[in-house]
Amino acid sequence: MGPAEWAMLLLLSVLWGGSFFFIGIAVTGLPPFTIVLLRVALAAVVLNLAMPLMGLRMPRDGKSWAAFFGMGLLNNAIPFCLIVWGQTQIASGLASILNAMTPVATVVVAHFLTTDEKMTGNRLAGVLIGLAGVVCMIGPGVLSGLGDKVWAQAAVLGATVSYAFAGIFGRRFKAMGISPLATATGQVTASSVLLAPVVLLVDQPWTLAMPGLDVWAAVVGLALLSTTFAYILFFRIMASAGATNLSLVTFLIPVSAILLGTFVLHETLAPKHFLGMALIGAGLAAIDGRLFRRR
Repeated sequence: MGPAEWAMLLLLSVLWGGSFFFIGIAVTGLPPFTIVLLRVALAAVVLNLAMPLMGLRMPRDGKSWAAFFGMGLLNNAIPFCLIVWGQTQIASGLASILNAMTPVATVVVAHFLTTDEKMTGNRLAGVLIGLAGVVCMIGPGVLSGLGDKVWAQAAVLGATVSYAFAGIFGRRFKAMGISPLATATGQVTASSVLLAPVVLLVDQPWTLAMPGLDVWAAVVGLALLSTTFAYILFFRIMASAGATNLSLVTFLIPVSAILLGTFVLHETLAPKHFLGMALIGAGLAAIDGRLFRRR
């Protein structure tokens, strides 16, 4: 990756790290599946309105929309539902560590399904070092419950596998000549269609009390910043840097979340946070490889 790709990856990690702040407010007034649907549906409305304003048109052929629904299923519907269900039974810290297995799953999947993203020694070493950094940053104590709630943990791990396949599946949009903005629009539109029946069956939103203004503000922030803008960056990075490099954002999200908490909410950084960030930086350097080649 070049400087532009690294800058976009860092910005994406900030947008997705900030989503934890928005979700923390939203869950006080809305159930999880409704939040997920509002997130992708509002993003779909904004992106569909933005397309003609930018002089772009959505593809109308069946092949493109089949790809959009495939991406929406792999990158939103399946992993979002698995993670939400998993987090009803396990702690969020443990879920975050399990979710950080996404780069590991992506390296393995990419090795078997691609010709240009094969597993290398430095790439695998970097992934494992970065994972150790995430565990260190969140706190090894959270692993004390690793043997409990096996199915819930398997669900979160299943989400990482779905993300890995989504990363490989999404490579086709560049070959199809579909722009990152159109790809993001198609994915969240398809995700909204897929998730709507789940929300109607599980959450029954017509029975819910009207949430407060702070909850709606959090949902709008989640949809516009952490979804709309984030997915435009997501597909731009995927088109230029590949699925494995894109999956590294999973390591950077805890860093962004902790730094946002420090500078915005005035939380205090502990020594484990600095050690975790150092390990994550070392893992990213190992995967990138250029520093080691120069030495």
